[in-house]
Amino acid sequence: MPTHAIPQPLLDAFALADASWRPILEAGLQAVAAANPGYLPALAVDDYLPTQGRIFAAFAQPLDKVRHVLVGEGPYPRAESATGVCFMDGAVGELWSDAGLSKPVNRATSLRNFMKMLLVAGGRLQADDTGGSAMAPVAASARTDGSIQTLAQLQDNLSGHGFLLLNAALVFRKHVAPAIDARAWLPFLQTVLAALASQAQPPTLVLWGKIAEQLQKLPETQHLPQVVAEHPYNLSFIQHRGMQELFGPMELLRLR
Repeated sequence: MPTHAIPQPLLDAFALADASWRPILEAGLQAVAAANPGYLPALAVDDYLPTQGRIFAAFAQPLDKVRHVLVGEGPYPRAESATGVCFMDGAVGELWSDAGLSKPVNRATSLRNFMKMLLVAGGRLQADDTGGSAMAPVAASARTDGSIQTLAQLQDNLSGHGFLLLNAALVFRKHVAPAIDARAWLPFLQTVLAALASQAQPPTLVLWGKIAEQLQKLPETQHLPQVVAEHPYNLSFIQHRGMQELFGPMELLRLR
């Protein structure tokens, strides 16, 4: 297969990835370029999120530490929120407030519903009552009972359980439909998933939403354990038993 010139800003972004991933990331970009030669050069001169070279930030998780691959749709459509890590909203610091979840968490709909799902899974919240009046005492308790207090701590706990937090589309552009960018990145994800499937302990694939579910059709995913749910921006995600059973035992809200 002929090699393609990869735009330098994308190669520079490998700096945030663990060294174990860098040959795989380059092979993935070569696959994108082979499928659509004009895509990466156009992207490199376009405005996209995440900024600050964070497009491959999720790959800070070393390859041999990956036990779960969580795939969402795409970056948050706000510069301060898009971090290059699936559903980790950079605008969120503190998780709790006097009324329940903090305002930044409530604004990040997917994160809000994920947090509520964890609380239901942990028996701290009833699935049919997750509104403000129910959340206020939960938050008050969380501030003193050894629970995590910040989003960074939640991300650390997910990393500690071996999560690679990816998006089906690695970029968000306000003038491009997410499904179109996701289609362009599919050869990249195939390369990543092939590398993971060849590991001695292949990871579980956790797919959120219709765009991520398209990965089920790939031959690279056929032998990976899979757990599928609607995207967490849907309220029904809070009551998804499969998600509760997967994440509940991890106790992600407990400070390590």
